[in-house]
Amino acid sequence: MSEVTTIGLDIAKNVFHAHGADARGAALFSRKISRSKLLEFFAQQPRCTVALEACGGAHHWGRELTHLGFDVKLIPPAYVKPFVKRHKNDAVDAEAICEAAQRPNMRFVAIKSEEQQASGLVFRTRDLLVRQRTQLINAIRGHLTEYGWVAPKGPSHVLMLGDLLEDEMGSSIPDAARTMIRTMLGLLKELNDRIGDLDKEIARRAREDATARRLMTIPGVGPITATAIAALAPPAETFAKGRDFAAWLGLAPRQASTGGKQKLGSITKMGERTLRRLLIIGSSAVVLQASKRGAPSGSWLEQMLARKPRMLVSVALANKTARIIWALLMSKEDYRAPVAAAA
Repeated sequence: MSEVTTIGLDIAKNVFHAHGADARGAALFSRKISRSKLLEFFAQQPRCTVALEACGGAHHWGRELTHLGFDVKLIPPAYVKPFVKRHKNDAVDAEAICEAAQRPNMRFVAIKSEEQQASGLVFRTRDLLVRQRTQLINAIRGHLTEYGWVAPKGPSHVLMLGDLLEDEMGSSIPDAARTMIRTMLGLLKELNDRIGDLDKEIARRAREDATARRLMTIPGVGPITATAIAALAPPAETFAKGRDFAAWLGLAPRQASTGGKQKLGSITKMGERTLRRLLIIGSSAVVLQASKRGAPSGSWLEQMLARKPRMLVSVALANKTARIIWALLMSKEDYRAPVAAAA
């Protein structure tokens, strides 16, 4: 009888489905399993490769199955989809995962530890609070516009409205509206305090982490970006070259090439969007400073600014920064400016 070499596991909240196959890809079993009996089921299986889609809960189950002695592979869902046959259900999904895992050139996702996921949660929480703060600011400015008051843009200007509510603005706004605006201003101040606490925590992590300190030597990479890369990015060894890391971030141009003709479009925006956004924001700051004070004579940045729009240069610089980050992570060295390196 053939032995199981690969098990495709379709995970969910309560009901899982496992599809086992031998080395030739022939199906040996297809079984529905409840959440409480999943580890018991795998404890009775021969140690082999277990493949899962890299979705919610995949890293947790990857760690649990690794502890049992299995070789766990996480596959991006987009790479599993081509192997799904016609209709979608748990059994078909598990079979597709199993088949995708047996492809020799398949790409996999590194399993994160609990500490890595906890570090990533700091940035997810900060992003959530920043979005809520933006919603509050837009709501306050929108409601005040209905009464003829236009607040200047920016969080700092909106907080000043609390003093104005006690003066001439308060007398022109109904009591009910004034109470609600005070409530929103109170929530806004609380969000600012919480975001400030998270910024201090991120700065502390950046000071204590050697990798983050090394990355902060790159122009446009600050404490938030450096610690985010250390927490959210997979190991640098996962990528063969810097361009692969930039493509994983979604900073590489989209291709529609055919017939030997290369056609490149806008960036793909695939991969980790948090890191991509941080790199573009940091690059925009570098480009803005170069636009005002001038870039180094003869540098790549000076040549790009002379012939390309500023936003395009910012994205191109983010791509370049991503490649530099990969090189520093591989070499474990600090950043050296091109002129200093040439000297």
